[in-house]
Amino acid sequence: MKKFRVIFMGTPDFVVPALSDLSNAAEVVCVVTQPDKPRGRGHKLQSPPVKIFAEEKNIPVLQPDKLKNPEVEKLLADFNPDLIVIIAYGKILPQKILDIPKFGCINVHASLLPKYRGAAPIEKCLIDGEKKSGVTIMQMDAGLDTGDILLSGEIPIGENMILPELREKIMTLGSELLLKVLEQIERGELNPVKQDDSLSSYAPMLTKETGRIDWKKSGGEIHNLVRGLYGGAYSFADGKKFKIWRTKISDENFSLTPGEIKITGKKFFVGTGSCVLEILEIQAPGAKKLDAKIFLAGNKISVAKFSGEQI
Repeated sequence: MKKFRVIFMGTPDFVVPALSDLSNAAEVVCVVTQPDKPRGRGHKLQSPPVKIFAEEKNIPVLQPDKLKNPEVEKLLADFNPDLIVIIAYGKILPQKILDIPKFGCINVHASLLPKYRGAAPIEKCLIDGEKKSGVTIMQMDAGLDTGDILLSGEIPIGENMILPELREKIMTLGSELLLKVLEQIERGELNPVKQDDSLSSYAPMLTKETGRIDWKKSGGEIHNLVRGLYGGAYSFADGKKFKIWRTKISDENFSLTPGEIKITGKKFFVGTGSCVLEILEIQAPGAKKLDAKIFLAGNKISVAKFSGEQI
């Protein structure tokens, strides 16, 4: 296959395998990623995982605050790319950048477009309880994930699949489809298909409020929220904020009100608006995530109920 000159744009850790595969199949002439950000208790600047990989491979890295900048546009144009590949970069590309590469810009989007356009398609798909997700390789235009579809593939979702598992499957499939699209470009066999906007839906950026558990909702809704955020769902007890990492819908017939806690042996149950959930993994403030059995062996919750507010 021809060694296309490619600029790669992406940021989080889960896109690094795709960048690695791409760098083996094409000449990645530059990586564009988000600026370093302060993290942790010491607020030390940390580089995005994509930058760390690129520097290890001696690939030039750009970290512009804004893309709509003549200097940034010139820097990118000077690399003379055949193609720009974008995966979870986090910024919308201006038209002047879209026009730079010979074959345009393509996006590896983590949903079956036109469903779940936007910033958090993987999480939103799980939160909504979808039975399938997938990957769409899209020719980018000036809209938000509205470009023509070049190739797509489906991934089935089990009722207990969690966010990291779906991310891994999506990136594996995304890498495979991306390389197929490069082959199609080389052979002149692309067959772009316009999206049906009437079928579109949106996956907005997540906030901390997204993860607040409302125990009055159905057990299925709460279970989907927990697995879709995996560490981002939370509730309060004893005036403390607990992160709920993993749950399952229980077949126990306890009569529990929404949020009511019941500890039976080494099992941790909570009532919802429709059924009982079993907590499988939980994290106390300032502590590590623990299996519920281990958590119960060393922790006590004196109140009988989870609350949506810190009381």
